[in-house]
Amino acid sequence: MAAISPPVCDFGLPAPDFVLPGTDGKMYGLADLKGANGTLVMFICNHCPYVLAILDKIIRDSSDLIAFGVGVVAICSNDALRHPADSFENMKLMALKHSFPFHYLHDESQSVAKAFGATCTPDFFGYNAELELQYRGRLDATRMTPGQQDLPRELYEAMRQVAETGQGPKEQTQSIGCSIKWK
Repeated sequence: MAAISPPVCDFGLPAPDFVLPGTDGKMYGLADLKGANGTLVMFICNHCPYVLAILDKIIRDSSDLIAFGVGVVAICSNDALRHPADSFENMKLMALKHSFPFHYLHDESQSVAKAFGATCTPDFFGYNAELELQYRGRLDATRMTPGQQDLPRELYEAMRQVAETGQGPKEQTQSIGCSIKWK
């Protein structure tokens, strides 16, 4: 499994619209998930060691950002035939087991991941209230094993700044993770 890094932030790029099924059985579009002060779209999956290493922090930071008026959503776009751990049924189990504070959506066709230009899990896209891209960085310095709990909260701080000013930080460190498992 080779580590993949997404490209740097393309400031101002508009968020692609989508409608996807959630693990709660409902359909969600970007307009349903948009926060008053910004929106965070995360591409994650159930089996990636990079995601699993930061899952508790994703949950913590998502809860804290929701309190700031940031909408948060996670999307799994992996090919579930080749990676059964990422099936829609297993996504439902994971969301329930970890009490996700955000909606977890299934992108079976992989069209949403392609529209966003997502390349890896985790891949974070932080938008301002006008749905203009302001952050495309990492959560923190953790890699494939759980890191220190006191690492700087890069994603959280960036999205808090976006919520307060509409602008993301000019300096961003790329996320790193497993490649999206394309069909």
